[in-house]
Amino acid sequence: MGVTCLSCEIVSGRRGVTGGPLCETERFHAHQDVAYPVPGLVIVASKRHFKSFIEMDDGETQEFLPLIQKIRRAQSRVGIDAVYYFYNEDTKHHFNFWMVPRYPWMASFGKSVEAVRPALIHARDQMASEEEISFVAQTAARLRLILTNG
Repeated sequence: MGVTCLSCEIVSGRRGVTGGPLCETERFHAHQDVAYPVPGLVIVASKRHFKSFIEMDDGETQEFLPLIQKIRRAQSRVGIDAVYYFYNEDTKHHFNFWMVPRYPWMASFGKSVEAVRPALIHARDQMASEEEISFVAQTAARLRLILTNG
């Protein structure tokens, strides 16, 4: 039996994510990250298997930036003032674009890119109480409402 593709599992709905899917286009699926309970940490995953910007077809290219802008505007409306953007090309199959909010509590880990990994690990290991996960789900619901209704 082959290795299960996590992104395919999420995009298809076979694996749930905290707060459910945020929005979906013909070519992309946006959801709260499954590993790090940071409110508003959005993963934009391609539906098609590819790894890099240079592998995007014309339709993906045309959909991508407007979708990112729409999500970022929604993040702003829920009080997220700053975001780090990441993607890596050393994945197995899927293009995943990370939109990582910068919260005041992250300042203790430094500023800029070097602070992101320790902040995410801290969130995963120290911020997963029932109350904190509930807030992540509430933020996801607010984002979904904004993304759906404008």
